[in-house]
Amino acid sequence: MEMNQQERLQKAFPKLLSRIDEEIEELRYLAVVDVNEYDPEIDDDFDEINPDDYNYMVYLPERVSKAIGEELLKRLPEIIVEEGIFENFLASEEDLFGVKDASDREEEVAMKLLAVIEKQLD
Repeated sequence: MEMNQQERLQKAFPKLLSRIDEEIEELRYLAVVDVNEYDPEIDDDFDEINPDDYNYMVYLPERVSKAIGEELLKRLPEIIVEEGIFENFLASEEDLFGVKDASDREEEVAMKLLAVIEKQLD
């Protein structure tokens, strides 16, 4: 029998999910990853996250920020850089990152980031 998304997430991130009270049924509830389609002609927000340098924007929802705690949230950018999981990485805000990754799937980017978080949790 094939695992559903919720079961796959539980298997991949048991420590993180044990810290979140609500049911998580989709990966996007843990990390929102979008292709960075910033256009400097139109967008004045996120002007530091240039799509040439960062092909994805990653946002950690509040439920994840609370679950991992302020200390880990503050150290996370440094840990991600040390892990070397992305070609390029920028912490634009505490919970918003620009990443450059060869993957053409947002899910892979989210899984890489969440695996680093999971590894840090007790």
